[in-house]
Amino acid sequence: MKVASESRDTPVVSAEQVAAFRLSRHHLATPAPKASLARVAGDMCGAQAQIMSAAALSLRARVRGLRPEDVERALWRDKTLAKVWCMRGTVHIVPSDALAVFVRGSTGRVNRDTAWLEGHGYSAKMIDRALDALRPALDRPRTRKELADVIAKTLGVSAHRKSGRGWGAPRNAPGITIEGKSLPLGYLVFLACYRGLACAGPTEGNEATFVRPDVWLPKWRDLPVEEAETELLRRYLHAYSPATVRDFFAWVRMTLRGARAIWARMAGELAPVRIEGEVAWILREDLAALQHAKLERPVVRLLPYFDSFLMGHDERGHLVDPALHKHVYRPAGWVSSVVLLDGRVAGVWTQERKGQRLLIGVEGFHALPAAIKSAVKDEAEDLGRFLEVPDVHVTFG
Repeated sequence: MKVASESRDTPVVSAEQVAAFRLSRHHLATPAPKASLARVAGDMCGAQAQIMSAAALSLRARVRGLRPEDVERALWRDKTLAKVWCMRGTVHIVPSDALAVFVRGSTGRVNRDTAWLEGHGYSAKMIDRALDALRPALDRPRTRKELADVIAKTLGVSAHRKSGRGWGAPRNAPGITIEGKSLPLGYLVFLACYRGLACAGPTEGNEATFVRPDVWLPKWRDLPVEEAETELLRRYLHAYSPATVRDFFAWVRMTLRGARAIWARMAGELAPVRIEGEVAWILREDLAALQHAKLERPVVRLLPYFDSFLMGHDERGHLVDPALHKHVYRPAGWVSSVVLLDGRVAGVWTQERKGQRLLIGVEGFHALPAAIKSAVKDEAEDLGRFLEVPDVHVTFG
């Protein structure tokens, strides 16, 4: 089925309508109630969680009255949220009842990595053998070391520890030696996530644990890869439209060919729109919402490192002026904490806690009007509430 082609009848929408639509879909224009926490995580297509505290702050910006313990409870007691590797090969918090959409839908991303492994002597047969041994070991939350020991015993190989990386800082990472190759346990779990075999469990001290979704999550339902890919694109478009196939490719980080194949399957559900002379696409069912989108009042949010709202597109001129790009998207893939004003980055901010005092430093890209500074202070006060720091002090640079 072919997608509707762009023509002189293509609807024209303004940058303001687009910003209002995306802010609404991310619950940034009007934060949702706490009871909607899992739905919000799904609507924003996951909270990026290499830094767990940053993921919680992303959710705070979208959920009224949220506290850190609400996120912990949803992850480890109620299990309505799950933590897993998925889009871009990074850790996200996603709704647990849609876990398969995010991991299976991102399979094209991990296929790039397995191709690299095969090119460096790690055969598909070797990887499958290790994953087959990993699966039964994930019958309860276990640390990497525990998993390495169980797999080594099952396969009759040796376990070891060597310098590497886990979900966080560098550490002496456990692994196994199989067919003469060292295979880090963390990387094996990474691959298992995309096959629906693993997700994060609760920490044991300072150690991460991993467990199988089918034994951990009460609403786990696996999906065929193609079905999951299509649903992942649909969710992406609900959150980030208008968008192009290159935007989707940049967001999920599979191959461009793979992204185009998924996009083609959705062709009949897409409609073109024109924004400032450029054509992008939206789900037909969302077109009316985009055309009627508007901001009733200025929207000011303090977004943390790696916030998902900043990660959805290939070209990011709609978020930040190109001359200021490097202040937000920094070396080594680091994404700054930003002041978001009506869907655009108005500056960056930092936080420092000193006892019962929280110091928020804001560097505006341009002079901020008094009303916007007041809104920033309101956001900072809510940040203090979230962090349980009673004294909040904001400075503007």
